[in-house]
Amino acid sequence: MRTCCIYDVRMPSAPPVSAHQPLKQPMKQPPAADRVYAHVKQGVLERRYEGGTLLTEGELAEAVGVSRTPVREALLRLEVEGLIKLYPKKGALVLPVSAQEIADVVETRQLVEEHAARKAVPASPQLIARLEELLAQQREQADAGDLAGAAVTDRCFHAEIVRSGGNEILSRLYDQLRDRQLRMGVAVMHAHPDRITKTLTEHRQMLEALRSGDAEAVVGIIHRHVSWFSNLARGEVR
Repeated sequence: MRTCCIYDVRMPSAPPVSAHQPLKQPMKQPPAADRVYAHVKQGVLERRYEGGTLLTEGELAEAVGVSRTPVREALLRLEVEGLIKLYPKKGALVLPVSAQEIADVVETRQLVEEHAARKAVPASPQLIARLEELLAQQREQADAGDLAGAAVTDRCFHAEIVRSGGNEILSRLYDQLRDRQLRMGVAVMHAHPDRITKTLTEHRQMLEALRSGDAEAVVGIIHRHVSWFSNLARGEVR
């Protein structure tokens, strides 16, 4: 089952190599800085490196198997993205998710998603089928305790609705929130594991409202669904 964010790449079976056939060169690895960047970013988003963790160049160089120079380059990129804060001669501090960041993301999500939901109605059969697929996948991940995977699928579910609105600029804006949403989603699911059941219920309600062509019902469900993060930011979780 595919997702909009992660792809299952399966290599085809290699044909037999004859004595006269030259061997293919192995695939080149990504540049060292890119490997460090991906390693740290995935660790932050999946909460292996939680907020407040101090990462050192030496530890990261050893973990990825590179020198310290590409580590510095990767950390600079991650600082620009707001995931870490560099401290000379000390290392990189993983920045915790702040209440203000949650509030800003929630406000942006509501503006984009509610507008896109109105434009998505009447929903195409392709959109309905895709949301059904994602909902089933998220349920399987929740049952398996795969909270990181469920957070990715949650983001994909909402992104499909945004893209169906047909506004490429809004879709790109929404995609820029991806990493922040994933990080918040994983953190929330770990802190409130019972929330996943309510999330699945609300996703099913969105799907049924889209299927019935009730745009205002979709907007209302999305508003309540996303507003829960605002309650989290203010310490009013319920």
